[in-house]
Order: sequence, then C-alpha cells, then structure tokens
Amino acid sequence: MHWPQLGVGAVVCHRDKILLVLRGKPPSINQWAIPGGKIAAGEPLAAAVEREILEETGIAIRAGELAWHFEFIERDGDGAVRYHYVVLDFFAEYLHGEPRAGDDAADARWVPLDELDHLELNPTTRILLAQLYPQYIAAEGG
Repeated sequence: MHWPQLGVGAVVCHRDKILLVLRGKPPSINQWAIPGGKIAAGEPLAAAVEREILEETGIAIRAGELAWHFEFIERDGDGAVRYHYVVLDFFAEYLHGEPRAGDDAADARWVPLDELDHLELNPTTRILLAQLYPQYIAAEGG
C-alpha cells in the first residue's frame, strides 16, 4: 500500500438536513461521518466525489467548491502506520435519491441539523460541522 491515500467527501444538505453515514469499517467504525471514499488513479476530483457519494449513499450530487481538508494518521502500538489519509471534503448539491447504506457504510441518512450534537460523530466531522453550523453543534462532544 502506498502512503498517504487521497480521499474525498461531500457536505450535502437538503431541507435543513445533512447527509451522513455510519462507518461500517475501520477507521472510524460506528461513528457518523461525511460520506466519501478513495479517489481512483486518473479520476478527476469532482467525478470521484460524485461517484463515492452515489456508491456509499445512493444519493446523486453535483460536486462544488472545497469545504474542508484534513489529514488522518493512525498508528499501531509499535508506531507503524495503520492508516494515512489526506481528505478533501467538498460542498455538493443534492440532485436526487433516497439514502441507503452502500459500500462500507453501515447506515446512511438525512440528519436534521438540530440533532447533530446528539450523534456519535467522527471527531474530524464534528470539527467541520461545528464550523459550518455552530448554532447546532459544539466542536467537542455534546
């Protein structure tokens, strides 16, 4: 495996709700997060975002501007790298579809913005959403 791996995600809002997935596999298993995944070699960013969201949630989107970027590095007990991702999250426009869990998601749903603070969110997702929607969610667990 080559390090780091490049991933993409999408912030998709529709009718005062945001599209989130419950991660079904490590890293971040059993945590709610922005949907997304890995970019394939030669795949343009916008195409990767649109493909990943459709595969993971069944929702068709149009990728927009960059919303957020972060780096995630997880090491094992001996210090060896288990995961190293550089992730680019984009704003996206909802086009059509109903959420359904696909790919490595255990669940996918539209979450009302006023319920965000009550979910077990991935820490990076929590920081992003707290910046975008500070009236609904604190940067640290609520």
